[in-house]
Amino acid sequence: MFSFAAPLALFGLLGLPIIYWLLRVTPPRPREIVFPPTKILRELKPNEETPAKTPWWLMALRLALAAALIFAMAGPVWAPSGIVASSAPTLIVIDDGWPAAPTWERRVEGAASIIESAARAGGPVAVALASEAAAPVPGDGSRAMEKLRSVRPKPFLPEHKPIGEQVLAFVRAHHAARLVWISDGVAQGDAAGFARALKGSGASGVEVYVENHAPRALAAPANDAAALSVDVLRAGAEESTFVDALDAKGRTIGRAAVDFGTASRVRAKIDLPVELRNEVSHLRIEGENSAGAVALLDARSKVRRVALVSGDGADMALPLLSPLYYLEKALAPFAQIRTARPGAIDPVQALLAENPNIMALADVGLAPGETFDALSRFVEEGGTLVRFAGPRLANADDDLLPVRLRRNGRVLGGAMSWEEPKALAEFDATSPFFGLTASKDVTVQRQVLAEPDPGLADKTWARLSDGTPLVTAERRGKGLIVLFHVNADANWSNLPIAGLFVDMLKRISAMAGESAPAGGERTDAVADQSALAPMRVLDGFGALGAPGPTAQSIPPGFEGPASAEHPPGLYGAGEAFVAVQTLRPADDISAFDFAGAGLTASALRSGAQLDLRGPLLLFALIAFIADALIAMALGGKLRLRPFGAATAALLALLCVTATIDETRAEPAPKSAATQREKDAALTTRLAYVISGDARIDEASRLGLEALSQALNSRTSFSPGEPVGVDPAKDELAFYPMLYWPIVASAPQPSAKTAARVAAYMKQGGTVVFDTRDALSQRVGGAPTPETLWLRDLTKSLDIPPLEVTPRDHVITKTFYLLDGFVGRYANGETWVEALPPEPKDQAARPVRATDSVSAIIITSNDLASAWAHDKRGQPLFPLTPGGARQREFAIRGGVNLVMYTLTGNYKSDQVHVRDLLERLGQ
Repeated sequence: MFSFAAPLALFGLLGLPIIYWLLRVTPPRPREIVFPPTKILRELKPNEETPAKTPWWLMALRLALAAALIFAMAGPVWAPSGIVASSAPTLIVIDDGWPAAPTWERRVEGAASIIESAARAGGPVAVALASEAAAPVPGDGSRAMEKLRSVRPKPFLPEHKPIGEQVLAFVRAHHAARLVWISDGVAQGDAAGFARALKGSGASGVEVYVENHAPRALAAPANDAAALSVDVLRAGAEESTFVDALDAKGRTIGRAAVDFGTASRVRAKIDLPVELRNEVSHLRIEGENSAGAVALLDARSKVRRVALVSGDGADMALPLLSPLYYLEKALAPFAQIRTARPGAIDPVQALLAENPNIMALADVGLAPGETFDALSRFVEEGGTLVRFAGPRLANADDDLLPVRLRRNGRVLGGAMSWEEPKALAEFDATSPFFGLTASKDVTVQRQVLAEPDPGLADKTWARLSDGTPLVTAERRGKGLIVLFHVNADANWSNLPIAGLFVDMLKRISAMAGESAPAGGERTDAVADQSALAPMRVLDGFGALGAPGPTAQSIPPGFEGPASAEHPPGLYGAGEAFVAVQTLRPADDISAFDFAGAGLTASALRSGAQLDLRGPLLLFALIAFIADALIAMALGGKLRLRPFGAATAALLALLCVTATIDETRAEPAPKSAATQREKDAALTTRLAYVISGDARIDEASRLGLEALSQALNSRTSFSPGEPVGVDPAKDELAFYPMLYWPIVASAPQPSAKTAARVAAYMKQGGTVVFDTRDALSQRVGGAPTPETLWLRDLTKSLDIPPLEVTPRDHVITKTFYLLDGFVGRYANGETWVEALPPEPKDQAARPVRATDSVSAIIITSNDLASAWAHDKRGQPLFPLTPGGARQREFAIRGGVNLVMYTLTGNYKSDQVHVRDLLERLGQ
């Protein structure tokens, strides 16, 4: 902002002599008199004289002018923040943990005001952060301001003890020091100890400022078989908030409302299907931009689908003695369990059809055949096979095992009996179980033994105290095979009834689907599991980014707390990453009691200081001009009538100008864009035309919503939520494709609405008209009411010639290679703008297209009903003739329609011919 201080000060200095002249006492000045003849000159006396006295109001004006100049030369400043300038050495301590992040900008502005006031008073100033342990070095204001502008909040909560020691050292080194603490307001981080250090430091003054914001945080996120849940904490009196579940692209998948009531910690649950919950990458408190308000989910948080099969035929008769009972109890907290229906001929094949992540076989022998081959493919393609020993497995002869087994196991009292049951040994650092406590209460009475082949040690994840393997594993293809050398019930060992068994299965479940090698194919990343390198870490505002130079690797089983060396974030590589949370599960946050600590906390009010020199000098200038005009008027040298006329003319001119401007502003400008139009302009989304039938409109919305989800998961296009539009009112240019379900009972659009639709189509938009009457149409029969309604509409749309979609049309190959477009029905035809005929002498091409996208597509197969599904992913409408294949092809057709609308004749370019010919098998 331009400052008037310098030029006005110069004017004031040059005008001082003039001001002095104005303030002097005016001498008497006789009026001009016309004398009579000379003979009576002596007898005449002046009748009137000007008094030798200045009016009091003029004197007051001149005194005010002089006072304004004097005050302006003193350089007065008004501090709206209430911060008083001090020349004493000032140390500003700023809490820079995650609780300060939501109001960080205001904290920086408040600290800047303190620095400016200290610098103006001529005192040295230093800035120290709660996360620093280095001694603060006082300097001038510019140096402190430079440091202030470069700092950012940290993603952890620093301890105040190191900075408290530096504060005491600062006070000892600088007599009568002034201490300023800009606190985050929370008691955690030993705020009480720091307050005691400030109070007992002996400083000349201690000032405490706090922002009027109570931080909120998340802790203990869990994605188990029941729901996705997290603890929500507050340090203030806020009664409610929202927790959002977001995927890796930052899109909101689910939301939970949180009502604290009188509690400071509540558990929020987000109810979503397992498939959607497994897509969630992090949770965030709405409107709280801090690392503490973010909870990260890693590979261990994904809910796995586990299929259980037992070789025991007495499972149904004695369920509490079945191995499946123990497995279900151990897996239920964190996995979805699938078991074969009673009477299934081949339970393994039946369960593989449900696409499990893990297949657990309890004492099941596998003979060569279809089941064996299906399990082999399951493992090779990335599945995890967990097997438990038993009498059947001990005598089995198959290679779906990580190691070769001996025919006879070790049995207490047998030829290879032990004197007493064996306990577990500690887990090796290379084992996925490393970090778990090998309880001495877990004992083994019987086990199957592994042949001592080369590489057995590398395949061993757990062993007994005598070194014999208890759990072995091997990576096979993309999958993993794990073998427990005891059975899944309590007959051979008490491991299945121990808490360690649950933790071991949870570790195995977290590894399901990983591509990192294991067992005999170890790499350095697995061999050195003591070092999980930081992959992406949170900053103080809760955003994931690249790790900084101070971030270090974490050991397996690291549970926090987060620090500068181990900031919250994701550690590991690929998909096998581990999340480090900002808060540990048992951590809490609470407001700090400043009054109880003997300190007075003031609200931090930021605001730039106002230099009053400019306004004072401006007042002096106005007063000087007014004084000059008044002096001229009193001396008779200023004619007021012309001056008044000029002033009146100027005022009249201003009024006329204002009237003209008002008249020009009378026509109301075009209304500003609505929020819906702004959202549509910023995010590409699909739209449907509101038909007036609530049932059909809901089917259209759900159908386009499902299609948008398919586009997001299968393509690089991520559309926003679909919306319903009214062509008579809404702007259509924001939507690349409109889905228009035809309802025969709806009124025909007006001519103006039809013109808007025609303009939309001519400007590049595509309308998909769906008559939804494929089952009612008859070859050679009368047209259906929906068809008649559409014919009446298209009379006003200037429709080009149409044809049934040819097999070589580009729309059938924009993403998937399709023969047609099916929906809820498969017998209807799809019409598009007719293609020009191919020249006879041109070589055959797999794709033909016009130069532009077809502005109209007509179908009768009820596309939206085939796309629509509920929140659980279940279809809402039956298909004709039906089947999952028809529904999949309906989705693929929808994907092709959208990609055709967005990319046009891209796939008709000659560069794609070779690939398309190969895929078509021509």
